[in-house]
Amino acid sequence: MDETRQDSARQAALDYHEFPKPGKLEIRPTKPMANGRDLSRAYSPGVAEACLEIKADPASASRYTARGNLVAVVSNGTAVLGLGNIGALASKPVMEGKAVLFKKFANIDCFDIELNEPDPEKLADIVCALEPTFGAINLEDIKAPDCFIVEKLCRERMNIPVFHDDQHGTAIVVGAAATNALHVAGKRFDEIKVVSTGGGAAGIACLNMLLKLGVRRENVWLCDLAGLVYKGRAEQMTPQKDAYAQGTAPATLDQVIVGADLFLGLSGPGVLTQEMVQKMAPRPIVFALANPTPEILPDEVRAVAPDAIIATGRSDFPNQVNNVLCFPFIFRGALDVGATTINDEMELACIDGIAALARATTSAEAAAAYRGEKLTFGPDYLIPKPFDPRLIGVVASAVAKAAMETGVAMRPIVDLPAYKQKLDGSVYKSALIMRPVFEAARQAARRIIFAEGEDERVLRCANAMLEEMTDSPVLIGRPEVIERRCERAGLPIRPGRDFEIVNPENDPRYRDYWETYHALMERRGVTPDIARAVMRTNTTAIGAIAVHRGEADSLICGTFGQYLWHLNYVNQILGRDGLCPHGALSLMIQEDGPLFVGDTHVNAVPTPEEIARAAIGAARHARRFGVVPKVAICSHSNFGNLDTDSGRRTRGAMEILAAKGVDFAHDGEMSVDAALDPELRARIFPNGRFDGAANILIFAFTDAANTARNVLKMRAGGLEVGPILMGMGNKAHIVTPSITARGLLNMSAIAGTPVTVYS
Repeated sequence: MDETRQDSARQAALDYHEFPKPGKLEIRPTKPMANGRDLSRAYSPGVAEACLEIKADPASASRYTARGNLVAVVSNGTAVLGLGNIGALASKPVMEGKAVLFKKFANIDCFDIELNEPDPEKLADIVCALEPTFGAINLEDIKAPDCFIVEKLCRERMNIPVFHDDQHGTAIVVGAAATNALHVAGKRFDEIKVVSTGGGAAGIACLNMLLKLGVRRENVWLCDLAGLVYKGRAEQMTPQKDAYAQGTAPATLDQVIVGADLFLGLSGPGVLTQEMVQKMAPRPIVFALANPTPEILPDEVRAVAPDAIIATGRSDFPNQVNNVLCFPFIFRGALDVGATTINDEMELACIDGIAALARATTSAEAAAAYRGEKLTFGPDYLIPKPFDPRLIGVVASAVAKAAMETGVAMRPIVDLPAYKQKLDGSVYKSALIMRPVFEAARQAARRIIFAEGEDERVLRCANAMLEEMTDSPVLIGRPEVIERRCERAGLPIRPGRDFEIVNPENDPRYRDYWETYHALMERRGVTPDIARAVMRTNTTAIGAIAVHRGEADSLICGTFGQYLWHLNYVNQILGRDGLCPHGALSLMIQEDGPLFVGDTHVNAVPTPEEIARAAIGAARHARRFGVVPKVAICSHSNFGNLDTDSGRRTRGAMEILAAKGVDFAHDGEMSVDAALDPELRARIFPNGRFDGAANILIFAFTDAANTARNVLKMRAGGLEVGPILMGMGNKAHIVTPSITARGLLNMSAIAGTPVTVYS
C-alpha cells in the first residue's frame, strides 16, 4: 500500500510539472503591444530614450526597466536539496520552483540560471557578469566549501545584494525558531550549550547566526562524520569548520551532547539517538532539520523527553524550518530600498519580524490554509506558517528599515508606515480600497453585533476589530462554546472580558427581547409563545432586536443560511421609519480596479423604481470607497434596440434618474460588454453620458447580477467586499456563507461607519 501511495505521489508530482504546459514559469509583458504606436515606444525608436536616460544615470534603470524587481536564482546543481550533486540541468525544476516562490510570496520577478561550472572562482566570474541584468542574486544549491568562495567573491565585486539562501535563509529561520524556543523554555542565548551536527554551508551559517544572537563561542560544539571538530584535527576540515574547533582531543557526539540545551542537526537521518536526548539539559530543544528524514523523529524525542521543543525541516511535523519564511521578504525589502548588500542588521531584523509574528495572534488566512492545526504560540508553534499574509508587511518593512539605518539603501523610503500598508495591500487585495472606509470607521465607536457569534470566522473578525478598530463587537452565542473555540483557534480574546455576549439560552434581557419582538409583530400573527421561541433560537432576529432597542448600532448576519431568510427578519424588525432594503451591492476587486455589481440578492425582478434606487445607493456607496461612480444600467437591450421586459424596466429607471437630477454619471440600457468597453459603446451609441469603462453595473434581474458576481469571483479572481445591504441606514448587513474572516472585518468597517458619513 505504501509503495502504491508513493508511486501515486510521484506521478502526481511529475504531472504537476508537465501539464498543462511544461515547467512552472512563463514570461508575460507588462505593457500593451497592440498597435504600431506601442511597438514604436517599446522598441525602435522610442526605446532609445530609456537607454540614454540609463546611460546618463545608471540608477534610473530601476525606473525604466524591470531590473529593480528582478532576481536571479543561480545554481550549478552541486548540492541540490537531499539529492546531492545532480548537475545543473537536473537542478532546473528546483530553481524554477524557487522563482515561483519569489513571485507567489513577494511578487518578485525571477529568472532561474543553471550553470555548468564546477569551479567556484569561474562560477563567481559568471555571476558577477550578470550584474547589469539583475537587482539581486540568490545563490542556491552550491556545495560547501565552494559556496563560501562564490558568495565571498560576488559580495566583494558586486554592488547589488548577493544572498546564499542555503546558508543565510536557513540561518535566519533557525534564528527565529531558536529565539522563540528559548522564550518558551525560559532560557537565554548567552547561557545555553549548543551541539551541532553538519559542517556544511547551512550548518556553519546557522552557528554564525547563533553567535550574532548572543550564544557564546565557547558553548558551541560542532560534530560531523568524523566526530567532534577539535583543534589540530586534519580529517575533513575546512577553514569554516576550524573556526568552531573545540578542545584538542577527539570526541563523539554521544560524549559532547551531555548537558546540551540545543541540538542543531543539519546532517542526516538517525544521527541523534534517544539515549543522547536523555543526556541533554532539562527542557531540551531539538532542531532535527535533515531532509527528508531528520536526525531523530519527533515521536522518538518525546518518548524520552516529553517536554522537549522540537523543529524539523518537514511539513508533516510542527515547526517546519522553511526558508520561504525568509528569502522572498528579505529580498522584497532590499530591492525596494535599492540596497547594495544584505548585511547582518537586515538579517537580524528579518529574524525579529518572523519571531514576533509567531508570538502574535495567528492570521485567519494562515488558519484557513492549515485547517486542523493548532496555530497557537508555544512548543508546537514557534514560527509562522509560510502562507501567513502578514509576513511580507512585517518582515520586508523591517528589512528596509534596517537597510536605511545602516546606510546601504540607495533609494530610502520616506514613509515606512505607508510602505508597510502598500505591502499589506499586495496580499490583502481589499486593503487599498478599504482604507477610506476603515479611516471613517475609526472616527466613531460603534457596537457591531454578530448573529453567528460561535463561528470561528466571526471570532477572528472580533479579535481583529479589537486590534485594529475602535468599534466594539457583540457576539450572539453560548459563552462556553465561544470560549472553547477562541482557545482552540489560538485567539487571546475571551467573552465577557474582551467583548459582550448575548446568550440565547440564558440572558437577563430575554424577557425584554421577546416582549419587544412581540410588540412589533403581534399584528402579523406572532403570538407570545412564538415570540419567546424566536428569541431563544433565531440569532438574526435577536441581533435585529438588539439594534432596534439601541443596544447595538449594526447587525452582521448570514455566515450560514439563505440570504432572503435573514432578510425577512431584518426587514420585519428594522424596516421601519422609512427604511427598507433597496438592494444588495457587491464590490468586486479585480486586478484592473474595483467593479460594483447590484442588485445581487434582494429584488428578483426589480421595478424601474427599484432599479433607480439601487443605482442611487450604489453610487453613494462607491464614493465611500473613493470611487467616482460611473453607473451602467444593464440589460440584454442596447439603447432601445430590443423591446424586452428588461429593456423596458431599465429605460423606466433611466427616466426616473433623469427626473431626480442625480449627481453621478450614468447611462443605459446597455449590455455588459458595452458598459465595460468604451470603444464598443461609442460605436453602438456615440452620444453616451460618460467616458471610459463603467465601474457600477446595475442589472434588471437579481439572477443576472448574482451570476456576474459569482463568475467574477470564481473565474476572474475577483475578491468580494459585501454584499452591502442598501436602504437600511447601515443598521444591518447580510453576508454570504462563503465570506472569510477578512471579509467580515471589511463588513464590520462598513457597518462601523456612521450613516451620516455617507448618506
